[in-house]
This record gives sequence, structure tokens and C-alpha cells, in this order.
Amino acid sequence: MDRPYAPACDRNREPILAVLREVFADRRDVLEIGSGTGQHAVFFAAAMPWLRWQCSDRADALPGIAAWLDEARLPNTPAPVKLDVGVGPWPRATNESGRFDAVFSANTLHIMGWPDVQAFFAALPSVLADDATVAVYGPFNYNGDYTSDSNRDFDGWLKARDPDSGIRDAEAVDALAAAAGLRLERDEAMPANNRCRVWRRDVALTPGR
Repeated sequence: MDRPYAPACDRNREPILAVLREVFADRRDVLEIGSGTGQHAVFFAAAMPWLRWQCSDRADALPGIAAWLDEARLPNTPAPVKLDVGVGPWPRATNESGRFDAVFSANTLHIMGWPDVQAFFAALPSVLADDATVAVYGPFNYNGDYTSDSNRDFDGWLKARDPDSGIRDAEAVDALAAAAGLRLERDEAMPANNRCRVWRRDVALTPGR
């Protein structure tokens, strides 16, 4: 099949990689949530060969992701797995613990409805290792305000297409992360008014632990 292609992936992959090289330097098993076309997966997995990069997405995206992975033939990209964050089931890592020590997701939180964003973070404690790192890329609002006119316009376009979507408030997302035992460690400005936000899991903060 023809591989799906998103030009934005080519534009943002280098700045994202610069952050991931640092925060994933000591990681081994990454779960990518919402792998989309699969372009990010092959680029990041090739650039960071010490990582096992597990793609996931809804069923309709899997053939396109597989096409990219099959073309690249990288040893550290297993077959993509089906994951709808709202309903599961969530995958297990292939290591002894069955848990991932890293999660990456790009341009997903503003596409999901808010209940799915809540489900995204609520499920993380069940799949993350004790010291896991979670990195999310995309646009965010701060203190209820847009960071640019272009983000305001983009949010209007998103809501016109799907009223449940929209740019999320960083503070609301941080509250979900904190409830999942995650502490914000980095919030990096990225091109095109996006951010790369990185949390580290702290078992002492995780409910029920």
C-alpha cells in the first residue's frame, strides 16, 4: 500500500528528537500512543537505536504505520498494536516487568475528546515502570489563554470539525498527570507554537502505592 504522509512530521521531527535524545537517553522500552502515519516512529527509532519503539493507534491507522515500519526494516520497531485509549486494551512491554519506561505521543491530546484525554492519563500507572518518562508534543494553552493567534485559529478549526476536540489547557493536563503520579520536569518551546512537555513518574505520588 502507499504509505500515508504528513508534512508536519518532517517539519517537527528534528526539534522533537533534540528533546527525546536527552529525556530518553536512559530509557529502553517506549510506547508511542497515537502513532499516526508511522513517520515519527521510523525516524526516532533509527536515531535512537537503544530504544524498542512500540507503535500503537486505532485499528484504521495500523496498516499505514505497518507500511512505514516494513519499508524501514528497523530491528527495534515491532509490529504496531491496536490501542483506543478510551477503551483499551493497553499493551504490555516485552521486558520482564511488562511495563514501559517511556511513553511518547505527538499531536493527540487536541484531537481526542476530553474523556479520552482523561483515560489516557488514568491508564498510565498500569503500564508504566516506576521511574518512567512521559513526553507529549503539541499545542497547549496557558492560564486559559492561547499562546498565539495561529493557535486560536487552529482551535477554532478543530472545534468546527469536531466540537469535542480542541487545544488543552496545560494546567488541566498537569492535574491529570499529577493524579497519575507524574511530575512535570520539562516544558520546552517548539516551532509553530507547539510545546514538548515531559513528566517523570514518581511512585510516591501514585495513588494506591
